[in-house]
Amino acid sequence: MTTTRAPATGDPGATLSPLAASAPASHVEHWPSLATPPKATLQAPVARSIVSRAVRRLPVRMQFLDGSHWGAGGSDAPTMIMVRPDAVFARLGAEFRVGFGEAYMAGDWTTAPGTDLADLLAPFADRLTELVPKPLQKLRGVVDGTLPAHEENTVSGSRNNISRHYDLSNDLFAHFLDPTMTYSSAWFPDAITAEADLDLERAQLRKMDGILDFAHVADGTRVLEIGTGWGALAQRAAERGGLVTTVTISQEQRELAQERIAAAGLADRVEVRLEDYRHVAGEYDAILSVEMIEAVGERFWPAYFATLDRLLAPGGRVGLQSITMAHDRMLVTRRSYGWIHKYIFPGGLIPSLQAIDQTLAGHTQLRVLERRDLGWHYAETLRQWRQRFAAAWPEVSTHGFDETFRRMWDFYLAYCEAGFRTEYLGVSQLSLGRLPR
Repeated sequence: MTTTRAPATGDPGATLSPLAASAPASHVEHWPSLATPPKATLQAPVARSIVSRAVRRLPVRMQFLDGSHWGAGGSDAPTMIMVRPDAVFARLGAEFRVGFGEAYMAGDWTTAPGTDLADLLAPFADRLTELVPKPLQKLRGVVDGTLPAHEENTVSGSRNNISRHYDLSNDLFAHFLDPTMTYSSAWFPDAITAEADLDLERAQLRKMDGILDFAHVADGTRVLEIGTGWGALAQRAAERGGLVTTVTISQEQRELAQERIAAAGLADRVEVRLEDYRHVAGEYDAILSVEMIEAVGERFWPAYFATLDRLLAPGGRVGLQSITMAHDRMLVTRRSYGWIHKYIFPGGLIPSLQAIDQTLAGHTQLRVLERRDLGWHYAETLRQWRQRFAAAWPEVSTHGFDETFRRMWDFYLAYCEAGFRTEYLGVSQLSLGRLPR
């Protein structure tokens, strides 16, 4: 049975609700940790003060149900509706880096009709380093949660972390990805002149070709892929004539990848193994790894890059695609535990380009030889995924996913889109190799 909570006692507009028709019911009966906001008697007022100060300088509108509002945006600005403000500030006070997303999942705040969630989140992402006053930023180590020990990316920890996201359901991903089933940034034409230029499948194939070019994959190349996904890149490499070994630690992904590769008539050229990258042996002319390093964790970066160095044949190349963030931001947040860790990517950490360079120099003979940046391309990729996810929701929900899950994924995709749109996040294709002696 679906439960609907009334506004929390003390909320502005608890009885005056001109926007109540657009406020969602709370659907959290299957999410007990979200059903009741935490008690944060001391922290909630602090969170309220921080949010008030931050929002008053942003080009957004935070609308309360009594008609009052915060924010520097006008009536046409992206607008969030504070359905249960007390619950929002309590969640933020208890876990600042988790509470905002949880409040959206629980329906404590939502967007106004006509407001796109990514449009609303973009101004926050654009000024993320300024939202919390600098004196309070020094308390980050005390306030922020830290990565749970069981989410460390050991061999067993990695398997559990990956399973929690990628083994949700192959059908779920099929509903919003393009026909190649590629779950990483696409590469669109650099100049968009027509709607056809935004074709996601073509852009994903272009991205794959870019990585394969960086790794110098050609006829007869011995190829290793670390992180199979659903097999599209391995298939593309085999179509070039590569002899491909691809490894994954997701059983569900492996099974579907094998089916798709066999259906393409390439089973004799591609071997899909259920194997951790640390256990791979052999020698390969080309190594591919697309958006897998984000799941490695800082503690294991040396082992990851040392593995690439160990497996790469003399004269070989690595084609690597990585989400990135500014080095100073990575240093500040690398020990923090946020909403994205708790609900989407446990154990994840986005590296900086500087961190990649430093790890390569300190633990390998590999260096970055070529680089291609695709930041805005990821924003467009995510926009299309979110659009497809929303359109497919009636079918997705038949697989047992509830309304809270829908809001969680809507927030995840919009949150990431806003990050790339504002360049808080980036993504790069890198060609790694050994410098001539």
